[in-house]
Amino acid sequence: MNNELTVLIVEDDPHVLLGCQQALALEDIPCIGVGSAEEALAQVGDNFPGIVVSDIRLPGIDGLELLTHLKARDRSLPVVLITGHGDISMAVGAMQKGAYDFMEKPFSPERLVDVARRALEQRGLAREVTSLRRQLAERSSLEGRIIGRSPAMQNLRELIANVADTSANVLIEGETGTGKELVARCLHDFSRRHPQQFVALNCGGLPENLFESEIFGHEANAFTGAGKRRIGKIEHAHQGTLFLDEVESMPINLQIKLLRVLQERTLERLGSNQSVAVDCRVIAATKSDLDELSRAKEFRSDLYYRLNVVTLELPPLRERREDILQLFEHFLQQSSLRFDRAVPELDNQTLSTLMSHDWPGNVRELRNVAERFALGLPAFKKSGSNSAQGLGFAEAVEAFERNLLNDALQRSGGNLTQASQELGMAKTTLFDKVKKYGLSH
Repeated sequence: MNNELTVLIVEDDPHVLLGCQQALALEDIPCIGVGSAEEALAQVGDNFPGIVVSDIRLPGIDGLELLTHLKARDRSLPVVLITGHGDISMAVGAMQKGAYDFMEKPFSPERLVDVARRALEQRGLAREVTSLRRQLAERSSLEGRIIGRSPAMQNLRELIANVADTSANVLIEGETGTGKELVARCLHDFSRRHPQQFVALNCGGLPENLFESEIFGHEANAFTGAGKRRIGKIEHAHQGTLFLDEVESMPINLQIKLLRVLQERTLERLGSNQSVAVDCRVIAATKSDLDELSRAKEFRSDLYYRLNVVTLELPPLRERREDILQLFEHFLQQSSLRFDRAVPELDNQTLSTLMSHDWPGNVRELRNVAERFALGLPAFKKSGSNSAQGLGFAEAVEAFERNLLNDALQRSGGNLTQASQELGMAKTTLFDKVKKYGLSH
């Protein structure tokens, strides 16, 4: 049997069976008919793509027993029962056991078509949700989490795979919304530390007077309001990973204390003279240039060098436009599954806007757009978006190609040879396209 949603009718009366098949065929609803439950069970495999409409009274296995067998195989399979006048109470009991609906004889063709359509719609959505869950489960690999075919993302995955299972501290650089915490979690999850805690702290999200207690912990009565001992983030991350987001926001006086902890692998809680041994890997993230800040004395250079053993740079979305559609489809599947909605088709206008938008909010903004689209809302607000509107498919593809080539030329400093190698494109082809789009190099 193919993968098309189909109605399987189980009816031993050949005249009723023929009438049901004709009623569905007139409405272009695919259907097949069998005369017994035994034949039905032979038709319904583990991945049967449809619904079952069965008479209760059948020779051999009856409709109720058939229901039990089918639900044991697939609990989400809609089964509609056909009842005689005296079988109503029996049918109600069957619905309590999982039947989708029942129809009392004699029923009209319209009634059969209506019930079948509703059941098929439910079946289609359930199968789509199952498919999405399977796809998302398969995306536990690094390639499934760090998504993108661009050279920058391929290189990033290679670096993560190379350094994840080491003790080296890592500094992740990138604009807001580029996925710095996701990369940090991948470094943790693909390391031998993954059974232990991944502890995240946003250094820019806490008042300075609370920061020291939050990161180093305190003893009871260490200060006013400290009623009991508190374990700090560093200690909580023992044998695991400590992720310091927006590390450039950490107060200078606390940078000194953090540096000491990283050097000595011990800390003292506020109000205590006892050293506590800690072993955690530190991953820091910044949206600023820490090297520049350290030269300007706005960030301690010794801490910068301690954190900057390995640097991972996350490019903004506008510099890897070839990844936009893949990311959007990924987020759209996630959102559709979470909202229990069918995955909507991508129209040309949305496609053109996706490819021409500047994405100031990067991947985070793209995720939000996908969520709105999954809910059936306009993906982009008409005002406040600097995207091209109303482009056809060909224009959208050209807009994407133009931006892709322009970004590659900017990264290569206008060097056509380097840009063509990055794009995997013949230099003569690149030259022709540069002339076509009037790009500078």
